[in-house]
Amino acid sequence: MANFELVTAADVRLMQGLAQHVTAARPDLVNSDASFGELAWNWGKGHASDGAGWRRRLWFSGGDLVAWGWVCLPHRVRRSDGSVKDVTGAYLAYQVHPDHAGLVDEVIDWYDATAVDLERTVLPGAADEFALKRWAAHGYVTDPASLGDAGSWTQLNERDLIDVEQPVLPDGFRFRTADEAGPEAAVQAHVDAWAPSSYTAESYEGVRQMVAYRGDLHLLVEAPDGTMASSTIMWLDEVNKTAEFEPVGTHPGYRRQGLARAMLLHGMHLARAAGATHMTVACLGAPGRSQARELYYGVGFRKLSWDVPLIKAKTAVS
Repeated sequence: MANFELVTAADVRLMQGLAQHVTAARPDLVNSDASFGELAWNWGKGHASDGAGWRRRLWFSGGDLVAWGWVCLPHRVRRSDGSVKDVTGAYLAYQVHPDHAGLVDEVIDWYDATAVDLERTVLPGAADEFALKRWAAHGYVTDPASLGDAGSWTQLNERDLIDVEQPVLPDGFRFRTADEAGPEAAVQAHVDAWAPSSYTAESYEGVRQMVAYRGDLHLLVEAPDGTMASSTIMWLDEVNKTAEFEPVGTHPGYRRQGLARAMLLHGMHLARAAGATHMTVACLGAPGRSQARELYYGVGFRKLSWDVPLIKAKTAVS
């Protein structure tokens, strides 16, 4: 029988522990939704509004978490402009430790049982050849929507923190942290950058509850008129001495002024001061989605890994 327990903050901490193990052994196998920072960001921002539709299962070996699955079931998303988006399919985030690769079949079986009457999507990593073969054996195929210039799959980028260039902001702009600017400013910065957005003060409170969150590593760029024009959160994995930017966004009225570039460089200096020697950031990888990718490449990042979007049509219950 499928396990229908909801994802909790304690589960996320266990998942982050597995992410740290996989990062140390095979960083190219960390799924796009399974990185140390992405796990904290996804649960923190969405658990209050969407958590009732999140199902999970955990697999242990000798007391250690070695695999997990996190299913997002159909739900309604309410956004800042008053619009509503209905998500009708199921999506799986998951991770399997490379030493227990065979568990991917159990993950797939559990996903199929949990979302049996729904269209199912998943994003295994391109480097995980064994998993890709197993997904194919279970009837998953390339998602047609991912093909071409407008595909929505992501790639993970990395760089070391040696020789980080000094940031330069336009006159009148200054760096702030969320600790300095306060919650209201931090929330507004995100909503402005990602409008229409479902992010709220309640979302940010969830993010702040995550063990890995640090307000001094949540950066903003303040414009001369007081607007928080750009923002990012850095998630520091002290075990692997790596930090991750997630999310990164700029107010549309302040783009193409070099704010995000300066913020990323400033963030890397802060991350290094906090003990990191390595940095990662994800972006859309399709050919026509180059804007963020070019920004990251411009400050020294290069592609490490990428997703393979798969889909399986819904099967009615017999």
